[in-house]
Amino acid sequence: MPRRPDRDATVRVPVLLAVPAALALLMLILPLLGLVIKAPWGRLPELITGPEALAALQLSLITATAATVIAVLLGVPAAWLLARPGLPGAGLVRALITVPLVLPPVVGGVALFTVLGRSGLLGRPLYEATGFAFPFTPYAVVLAQVFVALPYLILSVEGSLRASDRRYEEAAATLGAAPLTVFRRITLPLIGPGVAAGAVLAWARALGEFGATITFAGNLPGSTQTLPIAVYLALNTDPDAALLLSVLLLAVSIAVLVLLRGRWVARS
Repeated sequence: MPRRPDRDATVRVPVLLAVPAALALLMLILPLLGLVIKAPWGRLPELITGPEALAALQLSLITATAATVIAVLLGVPAAWLLARPGLPGAGLVRALITVPLVLPPVVGGVALFTVLGRSGLLGRPLYEATGFAFPFTPYAVVLAQVFVALPYLILSVEGSLRASDRRYEEAAATLGAAPLTVFRRITLPLIGPGVAAGAVLAWARALGEFGATITFAGNLPGSTQTLPIAVYLALNTDPDAALLLSVLLLAVSIAVLVLLRGRWVARS
């Protein structure tokens, strides 16, 4: 019988693979190390506790959380439909859902204007009836964040639904449980980790959203100026503040990876 390879044996990596792999890691890690090394840590208390930074951070946390709640409420049912076998047009719908992932965020902001702006398809009748317009309000920030974050949640939950054992759902339906009861009592507990992972990803994406936000919501301090916008503006006036605020966003991203490590990183 052929000898099975020892799983604990040292893997020999060819040089032609090791060199580009090392370069790829350096390209990803060096800029992040540069942020941490160059950050003026002595000014951290002054900059982080400043009124503008606190207002931007508070707005980002509130709007990202609101966007995540909306994404969960809308995305979980959408993922459930996409995961159903034999759904007509599922491939086309899935492709449309993934468009925001590759669409330039600024284009997403322009697209939101065409629908919800004062002259938009829905925004115009809304403005004429109520006098309310979404652009350049905190609501616009939330809508922009939902637009870019929703695909992350839908794709994550759909993957969990496809990987779950549908026999439990079929058994409950056979016993007479209503479809909504099956979804609430069987499906949701099965895909709970996928929903949690998708929600965390959506929250992190919403927190870091810039292009669609500044296009659709603008830059009004205390109203629509989120933390990524504050970083961009600080580059022109106070580069030290931009570095520290960038490190703050980096810390949030690392925290997200730590939360998702048990789900996505293989354990030895």
